[in-house]
Amino acid sequence: MHQHTHISRSDSSTRIGWAFFLNVGFTIIEFIGGWLTNSTAIMADAVHDLGDSLSIGLAWLLNKISAKNANDTYSYGYQRFSLLGALINGVVLVSGSIWVLSEALPRLSNPEMPNAQGMILLSIFGVAVNGFAAYKLSRGKSLNERVLNWHLLEDVLGWIAVLIVAIVLLFAEIPILDPILSIGFTLFILFNVIKNLTETIKIFLQATPDEATRTKIVNDLDSLRFISDVHHVHLWSLDGNNHVLTAHLVLDKSVDQSTQPSIKNEIATLLTPYKLSHTTIELEFPDEYCRDNK
Repeated sequence: MHQHTHISRSDSSTRIGWAFFLNVGFTIIEFIGGWLTNSTAIMADAVHDLGDSLSIGLAWLLNKISAKNANDTYSYGYQRFSLLGALINGVVLVSGSIWVLSEALPRLSNPEMPNAQGMILLSIFGVAVNGFAAYKLSRGKSLNERVLNWHLLEDVLGWIAVLIVAIVLLFAEIPILDPILSIGFTLFILFNVIKNLTETIKIFLQATPDEATRTKIVNDLDSLRFISDVHHVHLWSLDGNNHVLTAHLVLDKSVDQSTQPSIKNEIATLLTPYKLSHTTIELEFPDEYCRDNK
């Protein structure tokens, strides 16, 4: 028995597209602003945003590919290409965070005074642009969008840090605040990105996305009439949002062909609330040898 649910990805693609164009446009402004304000922190963030733009562009492309229909080569469709985007972006963001730390740590012993007024104007603009892009992606449910959202959230927090430092520098010469705040928000983002990256890797390895859900599905199937045993249950995810279920159900007695459709309908009704993208259920007769047993 097979069940298929197709979820449109046009909204996801639109959100990622917004984030891409906003990030690219602001990266250009950052390079100009960093040069004008003589701020190494802004220039460093501009390089980081350039990497973000490349990552978001890649995610956008992979997200579009993931919307293609299934075929003989990719029988489940292209949804896992979106997951590939989440994995690549997670790796890039971890690498970028490590790079930011490598730049900020030496500045603890040798901080420099930038142009505070220019930093304030640029940081307000940075919070607005990156905050709007993060808001657009915050409505996304896929791992791809969630990882990209951390890209943008990192930028928002970074610009808030720049704004705070710039305001303080207007009244006191304490340039060491810049690297301290940069290190703080980078460690915060790094922690959360590693959590998402770990989840992405687990899904790539076809781990069960939710063990509690799997247990409930098994118990529900086992409670159906005519079912005496449930085994070879595999619950895995295509992209962190669209799940796949396969299972073998053993009948408690032999039934004729006229009864089998009603059993299948009961199974389909039971599984509907789980909103699974694909299900494959095999019915086995009593004492029938299961070919998957080794």
